Amino acid sequence: MHAHHSSWHELLPPLMEQGLYAVDPLPSGPPYRRWEEVGEAEAAARGVYAPEYSVSFGAAGRIAVAPGDSRGTVVIPERCDGYCMGLDGRDGPNLACGRCGSAVGTRVDDCGLWQAVWLEPDAVRRVPLDDGSDPAPEVRARPPIEPCGGWDGRWVAAVAVALAHLVVAAEGDPVTFPAGGLLAETFARGAERVLPGPVRKSVGLAGPGVPVAGDDIVLVPRDPVTGEPWRPEAEVPVAPLSAEVWAHLTEPPETSPLPASGTLPPGVLRDDYPLPPLPGYFFEPDRRIFLSALARHPAVRRPRIRAVYDRVAAGRHPLCL
Repeated sequence: MHAHHSSWHELLPPLMEQGLYAVDPLPSGPPYRRWEEVGEAEAAARGVYAPEYSVSFGAAGRIAVAPGDSRGTVVIPERCDGYCMGLDGRDGPNLACGRCGSAVGTRVDDCGLWQAVWLEPDAVRRVPLDDGSDPAPEVRARPPIEPCGGWDGRWVAAVAVALAHLVVAAEGDPVTFPAGGLLAETFARGAERVLPGPVRKSVGLAGPGVPVAGDDIVLVPRDPVTGEPWRPEAEVPVAPLSAEVWAHLTEPPETSPLPASGTLPPGVLRDDYPLPPLPGYFFEPDRRIFLSALARHPAVRRPRIRAVYDRVAAGRHPLCL
């Protein structure tokens, strides 16, 4: 969800964990063409259904790996431009095969960008491991707050993408969340901005071990391998959410490790020292990622969904105040 999320002048870690890879099903990377030049039909053929500044004409299916997992490549010196302190891939593939010299991938490590090597799908091939199996990624609940006390960028991106799918699931109607919890803290303010008006539909969580509890819409985890959303047995609209974010939202509330009767009341922190870090600002889903995710959903061509997209795109303001 956060693959194309950037953070201004912040050194971000590797996008992928060691030994894992991810495939972007949509075209990405240079060259880019202006929306006005491309036209609606050709942009839709490349997975973009609402006006954006530019449309990627790069390859679909590019493969992301951790920079340390790439082997047998050499840098192409004339393609090593970047904005600040590293490479941003603006000139196309900047890594070549060490044997034949063919361009095979793009190293990205400039400040504000997730460090990754993006392999070109037509230049590499997938080879299974010797034992015939691939390691499955482990889903670990990711806390929303970084050690420095700021909101985690993966959460900022994941909530923005889920919010775009929530707009579609709600058919453009306003929504409400259970009050007083992390779900409301991370979703409610952004939802109020993009879906203003009287509350009509309730949103809750559902997934493995968490049954549908009568909500109008449920946020469900994505499969960590396929990216497909979990599907409940009940007929209820779903909005997919990153599995590691969903896992944290559905964890049991923290309680004191000391012997005690019952648990801590909601909202009460343990008196550990030092206290857990808390951001000094409200959670704000990434506006650009929200618009990008909504523009790539075919439902944005429906009038009510397109009206949400146009309103947020024209507003030039953050999703939260």
